[in-house]
Amino acid sequence: MGYTVAVIGATGAVGHEMLSTLEARNFPADKVIPLASRQSAGREVSYGEKDILKVQALDSFDFKGVDIVLSSAGAKVSAEFAPIAAKAGAVVIDNTSHFRMDPDVPLVVPEVNPEAIAGYKKKNIIANPNCSTIQMVVALKPLHDIAKIKRVVVSTYQSVSGAGKDGMDELFEQSRKFFVTDGIKPQIFSKQIAFNVIPQIDVFMDDGNTKEEWKMMVETKKIMGADIKVVATCVRVPVFVGHSEAINVEFDGEMDPQIAKSAWKRAKGISMIERESEMEFVTPAEIAGEDDVFISRIRSDATVDNGLSFWCVSDNIRKGAALNAVQIAELLIKDYF
Repeated sequence: MGYTVAVIGATGAVGHEMLSTLEARNFPADKVIPLASRQSAGREVSYGEKDILKVQALDSFDFKGVDIVLSSAGAKVSAEFAPIAAKAGAVVIDNTSHFRMDPDVPLVVPEVNPEAIAGYKKKNIIANPNCSTIQMVVALKPLHDIAKIKRVVVSTYQSVSGAGKDGMDELFEQSRKFFVTDGIKPQIFSKQIAFNVIPQIDVFMDDGNTKEEWKMMVETKKIMGADIKVVATCVRVPVFVGHSEAINVEFDGEMDPQIAKSAWKRAKGISMIERESEMEFVTPAEIAGEDDVFISRIRSDATVDNGLSFWCVSDNIRKGAALNAVQIAELLIKDYF
């Protein structure tokens, strides 16, 4: 049986990747419908290498008969249209922040908490976590299964694609202007991003954390357990695609690099690079377009009992958004439809 799938935000970077991922993974869809704003209606988008689809206007679309909706067009759009699609009978897998902390909406990473998908029936909506959260919990879960995690300290180095196409365009334009000594005026980011790093992603909150840092804290707890303490520092860096994270973990039981390596070798969705290998460690430039979460620079933290530090890199558009959503859809049709 084939399914009817709609993709909201089909003209954006994540929407494009969702379409590409559906086709590449041979998702059993008889019909795929790209949706976007009225201004984009009529545009053509690719579905794999051969098929071309015409974009339809979201605001006038009838979701009756649609089985699954993949949504990635911003929180305000999801807030309005996800309930409409859900009421019409579709299951919405939402990539925005709007529903993530809703207690009636499961927040799912298939390698970590696939059982949570069962909760979709309350609202017919499943939330995709933040991209930086996804790669971290994929790396943490195999270790947490061995020795309970007490505390996580994470510093992120997040690419400009996390801010969408406009963020990528700003890095490109600022880089060009830097070399011709033209004036650089930030528009998307709070300060110059070319040849610079910005320790702010999203708005500042009253406690001094940014909203991005808050997301990593609360989403990790919702996915893996409220007892885990998380502190994050999220930094935007002049990289086009791929988020990197320096992660330090304290466990309540025995943990060392050898135990961790053994767990990661058995885990799904993880590629581990050991120092003795030819590659030694992984950078964002090497993993763009890859599905896995890549782990390297694995070492003990001697400042605490049972401490571990490692470097974690993933394609934020792919595993951090599109692939995770499609994997949820695959489990949905396998186990619940």
